[in-house]
Amino acid sequence: MSLQALCDVAAPAKLNLFLHIVGRRADGYHLLQSVFVLIDWCDRLHFERRDDGLLVRHDLGAKLPDDDLCLRAARALQAASGCTFGVDISIDKQVPWGAGLGGGSSDAASTLLALNRLWGLHWPRARLRALGLTLGADVPFFIGGQNAFVEGIGERLTPVQVPPQWLAVLKPEVAIETRTLFASPLLVRNTEAVIVEGFPADVSERLGPLLKGAGRNDMQPAAEASYAEVAQAASLLQSRFGNSRMTGSGSAVFARVGTKSEPLAEMPSAIPAAWVGRMCRSLEVHPLAGWAED
Repeated sequence: MSLQALCDVAAPAKLNLFLHIVGRRADGYHLLQSVFVLIDWCDRLHFERRDDGLLVRHDLGAKLPDDDLCLRAARALQAASGCTFGVDISIDKQVPWGAGLGGGSSDAASTLLALNRLWGLHWPRARLRALGLTLGADVPFFIGGQNAFVEGIGERLTPVQVPPQWLAVLKPEVAIETRTLFASPLLVRNTEAVIVEGFPADVSERLGPLLKGAGRNDMQPAAEASYAEVAQAASLLQSRFGNSRMTGSGSAVFARVGTKSEPLAEMPSAIPAAWVGRMCRSLEVHPLAGWAED
């Protein structure tokens, strides 16, 4: 009997534990090094197979853009595979956009993984990742299923072992477009690259200080200069937890809040009403990690 529906499919957010810009390609793309870690702040998706080939999205909360990454992912997989099935995709959007949390890319990755199963395609993970890269630089990470050291424009991934931890995540009301920060004269583009080679365990050991809080986000000074709310959010977390850092191109910031069964402290109480704050746990693997073969 063929599969007809997949319910409550998770699409987790990510945090950049650090983000260093180490150069620029001739075509203008920036070269980066970062560690992406999955967190338990997730969008939830529901997929029902259609036999008429149509691809339809249903927003269970606020209306999303008409041509969001979920539909683009479904369209790309349908075209590349020649599949004649369609799908109804219902999205419970919880991860804020314009935050540097990778919500749209994660939705696209979960869509590819889910439709690979729902449509009976049996594509290997490497093939899904290659298709995902055409949709966005962060999509292959979420298809990969593991926390990773990320290089290039986001396409080179090496699994890393990140100690489980609590992370306080704070999203100001402002949403930031990445391209505005890449054009900023304040952006540092020549951070010294970390050279890592070997097996994942060796890479994790080499990155040890960066995994424990060293490093920085090279995009943060430009973001704080243009968006006062980012600086305010970072200051709030710094005052409360003694550390803070912006994730990705922002506007969300986060702080490490311990590794025990409970966080060391609660989220600051004086958060503006339009902001979103959440205490998150890091994930060791993606909830859908077993949905594609390596």
